[in-house]
Amino acid sequence: MESNNAEHTKIVEALKSRFPQSINEVGEPYGALTISVVSNDIKSIIAFLASEEMGFSFLTDVCGMHYDTTDELGVVYHIHNLYTNTRVRLKTRLPKAKPEIDTVCDIFKSANWQERETYDFFGIIFKGHPDLRRILNMDEMDYFPLRKEYALEDGTRTDKNDSMFGR
Repeated sequence: MESNNAEHTKIVEALKSRFPQSINEVGEPYGALTISVVSNDIKSIIAFLASEEMGFSFLTDVCGMHYDTTDELGVVYHIHNLYTNTRVRLKTRLPKAKPEIDTVCDIFKSANWQERETYDFFGIIFKGHPDLRRILNMDEMDYFPLRKEYALEDGTRTDKNDSMFGR
């Protein structure tokens, strides 16, 4: 993907001037503007980007991450300005002990199911969400399947011969 440096610079400068203490890191991996922000300010930052001034009117995706080297979870937002064809990736980290972040459903209606899916698979609580409950997994599940918290193999299986797998 080609980098749109002038547009990216404008966006970063606008965010840094409006939210000087909220921007942790800025980069362009693979040409995609990626901004790491403080989790408490994510809703204000997204509201600003969605304003008429900035023009980001489409929330492409909300997804979770589990950093296996730390006790943190993350939330990633992909938003798109359809007029300038500019995309921004916003990343934030949350403590695994209390993974809570404000919902953006009141800014983007499409966030509703995306936040529910992120909750369902990672256990991230979206405060203020109108209907935060499991969407794909069973209600009886007492774990979140995309967290890296369980063994990758079932050690009780008797039908598996490790020599068949080069071990």
